[in-house]
Amino acid sequence: MSTEALYQEIILEHNRKPKNFREMENADRRIEGRNPLCGDSLTLWVKMDGDAIADVSFKGQGCAISKASASLMTTLVKGKSRADAEALFERFHKLVLGELSADEQKTMGSLRALGGVSKFPLRVKCASLAWHALHSALEGAADSEVSTEREGPEPPPGEGA
Repeated sequence: MSTEALYQEIILEHNRKPKNFREMENADRRIEGRNPLCGDSLTLWVKMDGDAIADVSFKGQGCAISKASASLMTTLVKGKSRADAEALFERFHKLVLGELSADEQKTMGSLRALGGVSKFPLRVKCASLAWHALHSALEGAADSEVSTEREGPEPPPGEGA
């Protein structure tokens, strides 16, 4: 199986059976996320234990990239410190913008499956929606909303969602 086919399978599997796809009753933070260009929407719940992410979950509707990204993110940040999760957010953001070297991409594990969105500016917004919601939650927002309206590079003229 080619690497590209493997990455596509990872995205499709996380879309079909997303991890941590549930509401959370006792969350410390609840963030609503919207991608107005594509129509993706999600709610992210985060439960902190001191400086660590004790639990994280999401529910929402959107394209396969958006849902797979949220599924992968919630799996990877659970148990991480705030600083480690923020560092992963920064690296992921560079990945989807096409700003990571080939060597740096190799350190991204299953998140590499989403690296191809860098070729499609509107899909960067799909992939990063959950991550921006997490970033907002880690900054201390208890109940807020984020939008990808100003996220990523401008699409080429004539490219739509």
